[in-house]
Amino acid sequence: MASLTLGAVAYLLAVGELFAIRGFPRRLTVIALFLAAVWHVEFLRLPAGVDDDIHRYVWDGRLQRLGYNPYVVIPSDPAVAALHTPETRNLNNPDLASPYPAGAQLFFRAVTAIHESTFALKVAFVICEFAILFVLLDMLRFTRRGAHLVLAFAWNPLLAVEVAGSGHVDIVGALFLAVSAAALARRWRTPAALALGLAVALKFLPIVLLPLYWKRIRIRDAALVAAVVALLYVPFLNHGRVPFGSLGTYVQSFRFNGPVFAALDQIVSPKLLAVLAVLVGFATAILLRRAAPEWSPDEFAWPMAASLLCAPVVFPWYLLWLLPFLSSASTLLITVWTVSIIPTYVMWHLRTLGRPWGALPVWVMLLEYGCVAMAAAMIASRRFMRPKISRRETD
Repeated sequence: MASLTLGAVAYLLAVGELFAIRGFPRRLTVIALFLAAVWHVEFLRLPAGVDDDIHRYVWDGRLQRLGYNPYVVIPSDPAVAALHTPETRNLNNPDLASPYPAGAQLFFRAVTAIHESTFALKVAFVICEFAILFVLLDMLRFTRRGAHLVLAFAWNPLLAVEVAGSGHVDIVGALFLAVSAAALARRWRTPAALALGLAVALKFLPIVLLPLYWKRIRIRDAALVAAVVALLYVPFLNHGRVPFGSLGTYVQSFRFNGPVFAALDQIVSPKLLAVLAVLVGFATAILLRRAAPEWSPDEFAWPMAASLLCAPVVFPWYLLWLLPFLSSASTLLITVWTVSIIPTYVMWHLRTLGRPWGALPVWVMLLEYGCVAMAAAMIASRRFMRPKISRRETD
């Protein structure tokens, strides 16, 4: 926690400098990216994190290759006990089927077909992260922005911890979103739509970005995407029904670090609150689409952040979806959130001490969202105190 806090403070100071300057020597950018890579290698050598989602990934990939449906098989079922390996016996929530969408399932199967281990998955996730770096560099060059802004992504502490350290599939979805954003910049409508569809097939969060694609892709592109996503689910159909695994249980029962959801949970049903979270993301995207006719990659971050803020569960790795699009001062609040969420790791520390999993300590929530609120107040006060330039002065 102390090391991450120090890294978070250094990161925010660095980001402030990156956004303030226009030019940056290419040699220094290369050195900075090399240092980030070295840091990732050290995390890659560590065992998977205590959140242990990656063991579920191995299990789901293994089940598929053995001819089973991960949306049907319960890991704790004695009938499938012989299918487990030393790594898959450590997966979380063994009494539930898999909640991950079809795109994620096929990714698990592809990687475990090469080598069935958590390390192989972590290597695959790091490769996806490095691919995002190249996509961002290309997008910055195409939009004539400084290449040094890629460091706002590469230096974020969440990357090393949640990609190279724990290993989470969210980074694969973030890669597809980055590809979609780069395609939109070039007005490559079909690739942009397909990449968005694949991102949604990894996890459903980016579905709130659909309004941003209004009149930027064609109807036939949207139809093609719908067909591709539907085809991804064909191998998992259960008696002709589209499977969702334990996704319903996740919405109904899982709670973590969701202040808005927790505040309304006593008066509104969880399903309605989940719909509300999606609608908030949609509304944010619609407002951004109307306010800014010209495309900007920063638009991608706000709808997903708004939706996550209202979600029942906000794990730190969920914010990986936002990281490729935090390249300007307009997304500074979200950047602060990506580091103020670090204190939530104390929950996993408490679990390793034998304490039951439960609500976050109050001080953690106050620190996490208090930092964001303070940053918002500082930004608002600076804008309010900024002297207005009259028309005569500009003449």
